[in-house]
Amino acid sequence: MTDSNLFATIRETLFTAVIGDVMDAAGLTRQFLPPAIAAIKPGTMIVGRAMPVQVADIGSGRENPDAPPYGLLFRALDGLKSGEIYMATGGSPDYALWGGLMSVRALHLKAVGAVLEGHHRDTPEIMSLDFPVFSLGGYAQDQKDRGSIIDFRCPITFSNGTRVEPGDLVVGDIDGVVVIPQVAEADVIRGAIAKVEGEDMVRRMIEAGEPTEDVFIKTGIM
Repeated sequence: MTDSNLFATIRETLFTAVIGDVMDAAGLTRQFLPPAIAAIKPGTMIVGRAMPVQVADIGSGRENPDAPPYGLLFRALDGLKSGEIYMATGGSPDYALWGGLMSVRALHLKAVGAVLEGHHRDTPEIMSLDFPVFSLGGYAQDQKDRGSIIDFRCPITFSNGTRVEPGDLVVGDIDGVVVIPQVAEADVIRGAIAKVEGEDMVRRMIEAGEPTEDVFIKTGIM
């Protein structure tokens, strides 16, 4: 299945809760990003491949003191590919990691969104572009002189321990953002589709009046 078909199938059929349930059953129990990361436009769904970006605060000792303003930000942004999601973590919440002009560039490159363990700014512009952004919220303070991009297309780890590798499958909706490791994605997607079909059957049983305990005993689904 091509990524285009895969993304369409996920959008049409799946949601983060069922994907998370399937990964829990497979022992992948730390795949959701922190719950404070949410879409700036309610109802937004995002599906794509992770392009991880590592942020560091200026003065933390992790950044290159000789790097230009914003560090490797422009290389990371200009390196986005079709179907990718800019995913950033590592800095403090004291400045914005994403903005309107970045959204314009990402749209031109056919990237499908940004997911940030940090804030965004230029909210009206981003919303007018209809570019999917999941963040900790809007905060206009600039990243310049406060945060630096020190690496990209590298493994990153969010504050709750969720690890993201380049190319991992990422799905976000109103209930959160979940990361599906590439090595497991085929099994996870098949399992999630099967679980949706099972939940539809359970819903019909409940609607027909069967007690939920009896339904769970029969199906193992709830």
